[in-house]
Amino acid sequence: MQLTASDTGPLDALSDLFGHPADPLWEFSPYPPIADYGLLSDCEVTALVAPGGSIEWMCLPRLDCPSVFGAVLDRDAGWFRIGPEDMTVPADRRYLPGTMVLETSWDCGEGWLVVRDCLVMGPWRHSHPERTSHVRPPTDYDAEHTLLRLVRCVDGAVQLSMDCEPAFDYGRRRARWSHTDRGYHQAVIRPEGDIPAVGLTHDSLALTLTSDIRIGLEGPSARARTLLREGDTRFVALSWGSKTPPEDYLEASRRMTWTAHHWQHWLARGSFPDHRWRAYLTRSALTLKGLTFAPTGAIAAAATTSLPETPRGERNWDYRYSWIRDATFALWGLFTLGFEWEASDYFAFLTDVVERDGGDIQIVYGIDGRSDIDEHVLGHLHGYMGARPVRVGNAARTQRQHDVWGVVLDSLYLHTRSRDRLDDRVWQMARQQVEHALEHWREPDCGIWEVRGEPKHFTSSKLLCWVAADRGARLARLREDADAARLWQKAADEIHADICANALDDRGVFCQHYETTALDASVLLMPLLRFLPPDDPRIRATVIAISEELTRDGLVLRYKTAETDDGLSGEEGAFTICSFWLVSALSEIGEHRKARDLCEKVLSYASPLLLYAEEIDPRSGRHLGNFPQAFTHLALINAVMHVVMNEKLAERSAITSGGAVSPRRD
Repeated sequence: MQLTASDTGPLDALSDLFGHPADPLWEFSPYPPIADYGLLSDCEVTALVAPGGSIEWMCLPRLDCPSVFGAVLDRDAGWFRIGPEDMTVPADRRYLPGTMVLETSWDCGEGWLVVRDCLVMGPWRHSHPERTSHVRPPTDYDAEHTLLRLVRCVDGAVQLSMDCEPAFDYGRRRARWSHTDRGYHQAVIRPEGDIPAVGLTHDSLALTLTSDIRIGLEGPSARARTLLREGDTRFVALSWGSKTPPEDYLEASRRMTWTAHHWQHWLARGSFPDHRWRAYLTRSALTLKGLTFAPTGAIAAAATTSLPETPRGERNWDYRYSWIRDATFALWGLFTLGFEWEASDYFAFLTDVVERDGGDIQIVYGIDGRSDIDEHVLGHLHGYMGARPVRVGNAARTQRQHDVWGVVLDSLYLHTRSRDRLDDRVWQMARQQVEHALEHWREPDCGIWEVRGEPKHFTSSKLLCWVAADRGARLARLREDADAARLWQKAADEIHADICANALDDRGVFCQHYETTALDASVLLMPLLRFLPPDDPRIRATVIAISEELTRDGLVLRYKTAETDDGLSGEEGAFTICSFWLVSALSEIGEHRKARDLCEKVLSYASPLLLYAEEIDPRSGRHLGNFPQAFTHLALINAVMHVVMNEKLAERSAITSGGAVSPRRD
């Protein structure tokens, strides 16, 4: 598994002919491109599968705990590979339709091999609330705490190999396997000692490897190899916790089938348009569900930590937590696609932490609701392609970001609109958050992008403070509290006037903050949050300016690093969420053809499995940053639905006016 750079002579010869790009990604690396990873999930744990069949990222027993397999951040930090001997490049990879079951196929010359991977979902088995960490209403299904890998030789003959070498606590704790009383067909491993920092005992992290292949043990590595012929099948199950692993291939296959059907049944609850982009919407929905921590309803921002925004740079962050600002976008996306249960669970998580912490809410929490996610550096890890430091935890939790109150109020408002009442608990929460927004809106903050430079009067932060007052006034009117409605509407009007007086440049374009003429993609939220009508000339000028001046090869930057004191060095790629925001904003101002064309362009950058990282390098198209990114998939849903609805309206207009209906129109 430990890969080293091979002879670079052929690459040097190519660079002599075609020039050597400055992009360090051109250089040989043992790390797969970020976009080539596949995501597995059981809504408690996630795993990343490399194209070569290796699990290179998995944290236990929650997705934000220390890793057991961490090869995505250091090639010696643990892995679990199964596939053909001496072959790492598959012929094809796909998800079984409508599922989180990943299928990888190899053409091995003398035979074809197919491997299917999943994190197993099973029926609900808890008999008492005290025996589970779930705080949301029970469902019909639950995580089985098993990583299952099924193998089939469909033609010819193939030499199969398996290599499972966990490295606990982000690679800091090695351990040794030992066989159980099932002999060669089962082995167990557990770290030496507890991991007190996250409250894990060595027994809670015990891993059991079960297979119908004979398993040999070599210190920290469990290995197997066997020759498969046409029609032969094998299974390997890695389990943790109290669930019993499958004992044979038939039982393993039954569990994988149950898992696949679970995902398909879940997806069938959604509402998706009959459109050529439907697959992007369904995969985004599955990804959001996969990033959901079922026991609390929280949605993690991403499955990973420290995948770099800049190749070999320092812009490396831990995104395995739940950001409050994601709430509005999550509710938008979930309600739009008809997943009201998930929206309600996420709303419940949001209200739990807001009610618990009152006015002193953080911008980010652990997926279990904890607030202690202090940031520190793992100096022993090499980092993805040498990008260091590798961080766990996130110091943004201590920042002042004034958008948080507006996000909470907009979420409360969206949730209330989906119900027939505004109960007293939600109302008291709304009052508290509006009051905090009005108390602090005149102060500078760190902004939506969590800059680590000097606080500024960021336009997007003022915008969300306006949202807090505006949505608060609307809720007050629903509550028939005339005094609160009048007071908060007056405050909303004051904030609105302040933004219009201080955030515009001489062209009538809204800028990043009050002391600059620099552009910022976050102001694209203005038409989406209804700050001004879409046909207002200031909105139109802002959207057009960003589309023309804050893009690189058509993709949107969040800001120009040379014009923004973000406290960091180096450049970054185009933020994919910002490109999708621009699609929605262009749709809002009536630039439907531009919106559709940009949407099609950004969709074309999707990974082979239709997943997105945080950023895209406009020069190479490579994905950068943590992966997959929930925020990006939420923005994708909103952007695609904007374009689809515009196409539907144009189609109806053409029919009612008697005109011909074309599949492509402005």
